[in-house]
Amino acid sequence: MTAMMTLLNPEFFATYLVAACIVIAAPGPDSMNTLAIGMARGSREGVAYAVGVGIGCLTHTLWAVLGISAIVAASETLFGVVKWVGVAYLLWLGVQSLRDRRGLHAAGEAGATARTSSGVSDRVLQGVLTNALNPKVMLFFMAFLPQFTDPRLGAVGAQMFVMGLAFAVITTAAYALLGAGAGRVGERLLRKPSIAQRLNRATGVLFIALALRLMLAERA
Repeated sequence: MTAMMTLLNPEFFATYLVAACIVIAAPGPDSMNTLAIGMARGSREGVAYAVGVGIGCLTHTLWAVLGISAIVAASETLFGVVKWVGVAYLLWLGVQSLRDRRGLHAAGEAGATARTSSGVSDRVLQGVLTNALNPKVMLFFMAFLPQFTDPRLGAVGAQMFVMGLAFAVITTAAYALLGAGAGRVGERLLRKPSIAQRLNRATGVLFIALALRLMLAERA
């Protein structure tokens, strides 16, 4: 803790934490996905997705520290590649959710709380990829983190990494609570197959809508 406070300007870091909490609390694609997955798949998968989003935030921190985000921001081609890979992935998730009937089976056979370990690990990976493949999030970290560094202390990259790590931890905790809460509500609703099907469809529509939103994203 002492080493961290030596590395960071306490006043700047306190201001950063307040700003980070405000950003995380604001509704956005990741929070909407966490809510939808918790409702449609239960608490475990909602929390798993939240963990994946936190890991995704950490990857954006590393890109910002290493200067990769700046390279992507400067290149229309690289920005486009990341964007369209993200669009394709979100569209694929949307179609999968629209076609997926596991929620109906879970509701009718083993109950809405039945989840496999593979499903949880898949959901973590899904959270990582949906966050990491969003170039707008990449640009946000590149612009956001440096504002709270103190060049007088040196090791600006290390300061950015610590702040990004804090952002990832707060994000994971906040979204895990959101996913768990949505899951508790969803698990009651999933006892009715017709509602389970509607939740699956709503999740699929959400992913497709986010793909269209990302499709319109520009570097500026």
